[in-house]
Amino acid sequence: MSEAIHIGLDPLNTIGNATARVDAVERVTGEAKYSRDFKLPGMLYAQILRSPHPHARIRAIDTSAAEALPGVRAVITGDNASVVWGAGSVSGGRQYNDPTKDATLHRRYIFNNPLRFVGDSVAAVAAIDRHTAEQALALIKVDYEELPFVLEPEAALEPGAPQVWPDGNLCPDFRNNFEPMVSNLGDVEAGFAEADQIFEERYETSFIHNAQMEPRAALAHWEADKLTLYSPTQGISNCRHDTARDLGLQDHQVRIICNYMGGGFGNKNQNQDADLVAATLSKQAGAPVMLEFSRRDDWLGVHGRWPTVQYYKIGAKNDGTVTAIQMRGYSGMGPYRKNSGGISGMDVYACPNRLRSISPVYTNRTTSGNFRAPSEPHGFYGVESMMDEVAYKLGVDPVEFTLKNMRRPTDDQPFTNYSLDEVITRGAEQFDWASRRKTTPGSDEGPIKRGSGFSFMMFRAGVGTSSAIVRVDAQRQYTLFVGVTDIGPGAKTTMGMIAAEELGVPLDQVEVVAGDTDRCPYSVGESGSRTTIQTGYAVMQAAKDLNQQIADSGMPTGSDVLIASATPNPSTDGKTRQCFGAHFVEVEVDTRIGTTRIVKYTTVHESGRIINPTTARDQIRGATLQGIGQALHEDLLYDPASGQPLTTGYYRARHLTHLDIPEIDVTFIEVDDGYGPFGAKTAGEAGIILAPAALANAISNAIGVRMTSLPISRDKILEAMA
Repeated sequence: MSEAIHIGLDPLNTIGNATARVDAVERVTGEAKYSRDFKLPGMLYAQILRSPHPHARIRAIDTSAAEALPGVRAVITGDNASVVWGAGSVSGGRQYNDPTKDATLHRRYIFNNPLRFVGDSVAAVAAIDRHTAEQALALIKVDYEELPFVLEPEAALEPGAPQVWPDGNLCPDFRNNFEPMVSNLGDVEAGFAEADQIFEERYETSFIHNAQMEPRAALAHWEADKLTLYSPTQGISNCRHDTARDLGLQDHQVRIICNYMGGGFGNKNQNQDADLVAATLSKQAGAPVMLEFSRRDDWLGVHGRWPTVQYYKIGAKNDGTVTAIQMRGYSGMGPYRKNSGGISGMDVYACPNRLRSISPVYTNRTTSGNFRAPSEPHGFYGVESMMDEVAYKLGVDPVEFTLKNMRRPTDDQPFTNYSLDEVITRGAEQFDWASRRKTTPGSDEGPIKRGSGFSFMMFRAGVGTSSAIVRVDAQRQYTLFVGVTDIGPGAKTTMGMIAAEELGVPLDQVEVVAGDTDRCPYSVGESGSRTTIQTGYAVMQAAKDLNQQIADSGMPTGSDVLIASATPNPSTDGKTRQCFGAHFVEVEVDTRIGTTRIVKYTTVHESGRIINPTTARDQIRGATLQGIGQALHEDLLYDPASGQPLTTGYYRARHLTHLDIPEIDVTFIEVDDGYGPFGAKTAGEAGIILAPAALANAISNAIGVRMTSLPISRDKILEAMA
């Protein structure tokens, strides 16, 4: 079931109508060309040799046999390709506050020494075919000095732990201060003193790979001093800038092409080391080079969501009022801090006394980074599991507990609009929360037990800058140029719909040109839920400009065209702009074998005005499924004795298949807060946030035991019930 509830919205002509994707035929017929599908004359194939050790120093490397192999055209290592991968580590290359420290200490290269995780790149070869390239890798001789390693973030901060970096395992922050990230509001000690009861618990979450279906590939080709790179990237503008910077070029010397893409989920932000390796090999070989990753390469060589450990302390009055929230967290970043390591969720509560301390920690696991809603699913799991437990121990309905304690607009911090009360209450009604949840958790008789859980969220829907160009010719054919890549949510279709609505023409009269930096203007990039809001607003403004030109001078004639462009930088006038959501789920747990079956799943979201209902509904469902996978199955396990990863790939990490997918009801409450394109807000990314918390709460409601570790796998349920 899915439905939309419109609040004070007038219907529009194109927007709000279920619309097929503008490139659907090309995708389903195989006509669409993804990065891996391109073939250039004389193209070579590349492979990467990866470290078999979690921590090792390369004492010597001999590539002579590989170089002598017939068909090999180029071999690169850190000795002849010292290329910085700037996006690979946010800490590297910045000046420390302490001028005596080496400013390049944590800089990441495409080849590093020491090697700091299993899968770290050692060397790369380009050859006439894949088999020759693989054979060449086997001929490279490496003398490794194995070093002590550490896998768990808490253990990495203990005295005497193996050092991933010489100056310790606590990651420096964005100003290169070696200290935890701390946010403090009010006085938590006073809040605890005010409380009638205090509750404490430890939660942990696992490393989750983004697991996009499209195999990772990069095709590099040089013409004189200009590089053309075919790459599956979530942001062609960002990828171009990063690649140019890392290779010592100007932006105009790099062309990025990504006409079609098969998913990214944060895994393909910025540029990747694959882009730089392919470009470096191509330069040395004097020929186009295609670098393809295996699934194992992808799982180990590219980042996923960081694992966490979270310690909570909650103070509450007997009437259900939360007086203090304290969280001490640890995020396992692998050997490079590629992104923040954040643990979100506390800020959705209005408690006046909050203290959060997060330590991002270096370990010898694969590198962590952004995955759809980077800081949220694991953070909301921890804090909302904790609050669910507090509510039941106080004898309060978790929904009523949330409505009592959740954050609301204040005079000091107004919102552009606020609909969280309605989202939660409507979801509870549709789900029939009052009758489905167990007031006494675990009270079902027999081994098969049912229970229900709930979670809620608010998530950023901020505005910002991007660019768009719109052109019309004498035949009244409109062409929209936007720098987006479609990573799943249907960005090209959405941009076309926004343009058609503002121009007042049918969608089939608008051609969308995207995915090529030589043809398209700057776009903010498909990450952080910014495309529809920011690039869509630029499209809207460019269309307004073109309409004004037509009003002033009429439609063009003959071979003339009219062109309009826009690069707006809007603001919310100091107001907070958020989307809102609530998920309710009922599960059935077989305590004899530890299995969990989802019986009913209800979602309610307020994502502003919905541009394309078909895509928006599927985005919520797809994101929810990713959250279910994180909650129940996925984990990149390591052997603690050897440091070897054990569950690389779809099957070993136990990703969901079609046989696992439950029916997910989606309801949108539509509003227009006056910001963004026609009031559109975040949709898809918000959907992943709530499933881990909702499922964990439902399982605990069913079996009467709080599950404090993700994923909630069969063995953990059996252990809890033993």
